[in-house]
This record gives sequence, C-alpha cells and structure tokens, in this order.
Amino acid sequence: MVEENGDAHRLRCRVAEFVRRRVMPYEPVLDAGGPAAASALRELRDRARQEGLWALPLPAEQGGQGLALGEYAGLAEVEGASDHGPAALGSAPLLDVTMLGRHGSERVRALYPEQLTAGALRACYAMTEPDAPGTDPFLTATRAVEQADGSWTVSGRKWFVSGAAGADLVTVLVRTDGEPGDREGLSLLVVPTGSAGFRVVRELPVFGASGQWEIEFDRVRVAADHLLGERGRALSIAAERLQLGRTLRCLRWLGQAQRAFDLLAERANSRTGSRGSLGTHQLVQRHVFESLLALRSTRPLVHEAVARIGAGLDAHVEVGLAKVAAARMLQQVADAAIQVHGAAGLGPDTPLPSLFRTGRAARILDGPDELHITSVARRVLRGYATAAVREALT
Repeated sequence: MVEENGDAHRLRCRVAEFVRRRVMPYEPVLDAGGPAAASALRELRDRARQEGLWALPLPAEQGGQGLALGEYAGLAEVEGASDHGPAALGSAPLLDVTMLGRHGSERVRALYPEQLTAGALRACYAMTEPDAPGTDPFLTATRAVEQADGSWTVSGRKWFVSGAAGADLVTVLVRTDGEPGDREGLSLLVVPTGSAGFRVVRELPVFGASGQWEIEFDRVRVAADHLLGERGRALSIAAERLQLGRTLRCLRWLGQAQRAFDLLAERANSRTGSRGSLGTHQLVQRHVFESLLALRSTRPLVHEAVARIGAGLDAHVEVGLAKVAAARMLQQVADAAIQVHGAAGLGPDTPLPSLFRTGRAARILDGPDELHITSVARRVLRGYATAAVREALT
C-alpha cells in the first residue's frame, strides 16, 4: 500500500468515519430495499456532497473529484467496509463512467457519464447467460442484428446482472457476427432500459441477499451510436473493465475483512466466562493470528495489482492472484469472527452473516477461483517457456 501523506490520511479518516457513522447504521434499511431504502440512500448522498466526499475517484470533467486509482485505493478499502459505501459516496459508477468515457461515441459520452457521476442515472453490465458457462464469453448467444439504418435489434437473456432492476442503462455483451463458440464477432452495446422489449425477468438472491437479476431483450432497438468501440472488439474492452472491477472489489473486500477482524478482536476482549475472557484462550488467539496473517498477506497483492493498472501495465497475473487471495481471505476472516461470536455470529445483531456470504459468493462471482488459478498458471508457465526458448537461442 502506498504510504499516505497528511492530507491523504485525513481524507481516509473522513471517509472511514462517514461509512461508520452514517452508512452502517442504515444498512438494515438499505438491505431491505423499497421506498425506505431509496429515501435513505438519497439522504446519505446529500450528506456526502455536503461533506465534500462525493464521487472522489470519478473524472473531474464529468463532475467527480478526479482522484487517480492509486490515490483512491486506500479510500476504497474503508469505503467498501459497507456494501452500500460506494453507492452512498458516489464512487459506484466508476467502472461505467470509465468505460463509456474511453470507448463511447461522442453522443454516448455527451448523454451518460456526467449524469452517472451525478447519481441521476444508474448503469449495470450484462455478460453472463443462463445457458452458458460464465467463464466462456465465446458461447455468448444474445444476438444483435444490424438494421438498414445502422441501428441494432437485440434479442437474448442475461443473468446475475448486479443492480439491473434499478438501472437506467445496461451495457450488454452481444454477438454481432458468427455463432456461439466462435472466438470472433462479440460487441458491446449500451441499451437504455426504458426501451421497448427490455424486461427484468426475476430476481436471483445470492444466499438470500438481493441485488442480482435476470433480464431479457426481445428485439430491443438500439441506436447505431450506442456501440462501444469497434464492432467485434468487445473482449478487449471487457478485459479492461474486468481488471479494474476485480481490483476495486478486492479493495472493498479488504475493508470488509478488516471490519470482521475488528469485531473478532472486540469480541475476544469483551466476552468473558468462568475462565476469563475469550482472548485468553489459545484457540481464540489462533483465530486472531490466522486472520491477521491473511489480511496482511493479501493487502500487498491487491495493491500490487492497483499499481500495475494505475501505471497502464498488463496486470492479468496480479489481478488473478489478488482476486483469489482476497475472496478466500474475506471468507476466512468472517468465518473466524463468527466462530468467536458463537451463536451471536449467526444472527441479525452483527454484520458477520452478510460478510461471510459476500466472501463465499466472491469465490464464484466475477470469475470462480478455478478460472483465475488456471489463467495465472498458464501465463506464468508461458513466460518461463518463452524465456527458455530465448536462452536456448542465445
């Protein structure tokens, strides 16, 4: 982690305090959804604006505060201690604003990024399909057919789309050429969800928690200028988005794991029985040690990925290592905290069930562990093979 100067440290403390005192008390309301949640989120966003904490990593030209990724990384940890922190503080649309700003047409850039930054619009990203492995985008069957006027007609289904029910825009991976299984012919289209033929099919609770949805496109008409980048070049844009997105999630998982660890330590010190406090028990001390080791071992991996992405370097290996390590670490630390809390860790009086659920789901969503393990291993082995060939030729 990059060493913070005085101003950066003070800003980090302000963000952490905002999440702890403003956001966390609202979590039960925000988790429940509905009008009360929408009202609470509006109140939190207004407060974040008043305190000068709104949209810290969003581009200044779009109305944000323009912090670079390396500057934002420490904030992302404390902001992410609550699942609702990024939405309350206006950093949630960073991926969409970045993608649309880099790859959108002039009209797309004029219509959407500034409104996303302001919180006036919400966007989501749809890639995975019900009948295809999420790790194999080449099997994408959702199809976009080009019309005579250059517009597109989109038909197909996507699922496990985060935030789809409340989104105004969805960026969807579609097949513009070829057949499912072909390694070419995939494109990205920005689709306003108010378009005729767009439908939210159902909610897909993850271990009982809301937020994921299945959606359908039934001959949805999309303007020609809503194609992102070049036709057939979706995967390079998607890879760029996924690297940044996975790294941001890792940072937020660090924040959530730190929250679980704090609860673990507080419980170990405060819970007493006939033999003294829990913290005097060696097995509890082991939970403390192993959890701290996991946290401190994972943090440098995540910040190495941040540094490479921030420098514009290839970060496939670093992001893969960080994603697997951070997901495992969050599950491990939350599990230890639950164990030390006993029955209280299973109920509604602590955030531990939610933190554990996030950690377990993290090992599948955004690419399962197995995908990242094999991808990293192949890249590393190819590097060794290439080096061996070069050495043999010299």
